[in-house]
Amino acid sequence: MPGKDRIILALDVSDRDYALHLVDELKEQVGMFKVGLELFVSAGPRVVEEIQARGARVFLDLKFHDIPHTMVRASLQATRLGVHMFNVHTSAGLEALRAVREAVVGLCLKDNLPRPRILGVTVLTSLEQEELRGFGIQHSLRTHVRHLASLAHRAGLDGVVASGHEVAMIRNHFGKDFMIVAPGIRVSWSPPDDQRRTMTPRQALREGADYIVLGRAVLAQEDPLKALELISLELLTA
Repeated sequence: MPGKDRIILALDVSDRDYALHLVDELKEQVGMFKVGLELFVSAGPRVVEEIQARGARVFLDLKFHDIPHTMVRASLQATRLGVHMFNVHTSAGLEALRAVREAVVGLCLKDNLPRPRILGVTVLTSLEQEELRGFGIQHSLRTHVRHLASLAHRAGLDGVVASGHEVAMIRNHFGKDFMIVAPGIRVSWSPPDDQRRTMTPRQALREGADYIVLGRAVLAQEDPLKALELISLELLTA
């Protein structure tokens, strides 16, 4: 894919009109837009449909994590929305992950719907080793990410969401067809904010990420379009 098509822009805003303005202005510079909790809670499912009506693809980033039945029901609604991909927490367990995949595949076959890609969230980029110990997890962060990625792989999910620091390890273990989306991407002119395990766009792609997620690193700039153009140029050498 061209570098720009591997960029997912996070619409981490609460204003529907502003979100749609960003889509109109930036859709030629990115491969997909991420709709997360803030925008979805503020604007509802309709904003997903409005983004897609503009010819843009949507990554629905709601990180479903509940009992299997509830996760399945939510995943079926995401599928009916027509999103390109959505995610679930791998820590929900193998049973829940398999149930989600089987239900989504069944619905798509039954109703002739395009099948969304399903990604498993491993460890959030805001967490480090010390926080894992606070959860009672004594093995290393990398070991934990590999374990969660293994659950996603065994369940038949399409891939995972993981920090750029774990991308090469996941790629080596699960092969080239296992999708990896790397959040926590920061360009040199952007502060890390609350994300700790960060990486530059070019580094993440060189490590083996299929997609990188950019949000504040672009939206906080005076000229987001110019920022994306600069990042796309950088990715030409990745």
